[in-house]
This record gives sequence, structure tokens and C-alpha cells, in this order.
Amino acid sequence: MTQTKVEAPFVENNAHFKNLIINGDMAVNQRGDVTGITSSGYFACDRWNQNVNDAGTFSISQDTDVPAGYGFSKSLKIDCTTADASISSGSYHRIYQRIEAQNLAPVHSGSANAKQLVYSFWIKFDNASGDFCANILNLSDSNNRVIAKKFTYGSGAGWQKYSFVIPGDTGGNALTPDNSGAYYVQIYMQAGSDLTSGTLQTTWATRENANRAVGQTLQLTSNTSNNVYFTGAQLEIGDAPSDFELLPFDVQ
Repeated sequence: MTQTKVEAPFVENNAHFKNLIINGDMAVNQRGDVTGITSSGYFACDRWNQNVNDAGTFSISQDTDVPAGYGFSKSLKIDCTTADASISSGSYHRIYQRIEAQNLAPVHSGSANAKQLVYSFWIKFDNASGDFCANILNLSDSNNRVIAKKFTYGSGAGWQKYSFVIPGDTGGNALTPDNSGAYYVQIYMQAGSDLTSGTLQTTWATRENANRAVGQTLQLTSNTSNNVYFTGAQLEIGDAPSDFELLPFDVQ
């Protein structure tokens, strides 16, 4: 009997669970929407923390405003409901996800074999515009290391996709594969001078807070007309951002 080998169909970017971020498309919202937020915590979309200090008042919700044509159905919305136009030196508002060390095992952080990563995300601002910063903060195994990048959002630009190529961190300590928080993937919505008065830390180095958000001009709390929508967050091993990995809801 003649046997014929049937090739599997080709699927572009066919990598399973390449995204180290969980719920990057904001599909899961088990906590529900909240109002009157003035301090830090996990609100609305699962896994995403609002790290807030002296930065106005917000409503945080799951929204249906998304970039068209990319398979997304949900975004995380932050709506400034009480403005604070006088930005104090210690003010900050960071959106972040904590990635456990055990999920970062393939990255080989802290070794000579450390892998390059790419962080990509979609973001849209209502009313607000200017420069904003992103950090990757490594706090695992007594590490205290950070790398940062600045982005520019134009007035009325609509949905924009940004990416951040992160060289492998060969310094610091190797990660122990456990459930401790290792990489904190952060985006600044607001930053006072305690975080902006140095030189932006664009290579891996010991954390200096003054270097983390240098050049940040976008301040979400400056006006109650300011909103931000965030989705499509992906952290993956590689040289360039690939298409977002859309998972079935039950898997997510």
C-alpha cells in the first residue's frame, strides 16, 4: 500500500503560548468594573495592577473600544474622574503585570544565555497626548534591575501599537523558577520628578528611580477629559513583535 505524507497546514506565527503575559487582550474581567480609585490594587481586567500614588481619582473598567481588524474584543479603560493638575514629586500611576519567575524559565535571565524579549501593546488616549515611558523591572532573587523606553503619542492619534525590544539581561542573579514576582512589565500614565529627574535607563542596570520615566510629559490626571484604553499586551522571546496570540476564552 502506498503511503502519502500529508503536511500540516502552514500557520503564520504558529507558536503555542509565546506570550508571557496573561490576559493581554483584557478578555477576562472577574473582579468587575470599579469607580473612585485613588490607590493601588488589582481592578477590573484580571492580572493588571494599577500602581497609584497621589495621582487623582479614576474609574477602571473593561471596554469594547479596540483596534479594528486584529481580533480584539475588549480593552482596559482608565477614566480620570477627579483631576490633579499639580503633579507632586512623588506622584505616579503605573499599569503593570507581574510575571512569575517560573513562567520566565525560557528567558534564562541572569545568565550568559539570556534571551532577547519584545514587549508590544496597543494604546489609545482620549484628550491626553505627549511622551510616556515603559519599564521592565526585575525584582526576583534580590535583583533590583530595570530597563526603560520612552514613546510618543500624538494628539487624536487613535489606536497605536508600540513595541519595546529588550536585550537579554546577562547581569544580576539567575531566576529561581518559583511563583515569586520576577519581571514587572509597566507603563507610566503619570510620573513626578522623583521618577523623571535623571537619565532614562535604556539598558539593564541597577534601579535608580530618577531614571525610570525621564521625559514623561503625558499626565493622565491633568484633566477629567483624559481616558486611556489598553489592550494587546504581549511579551515574547524574539527580535520583533509578532501578531498577538489570541487564545480561546476557556484557556485564557
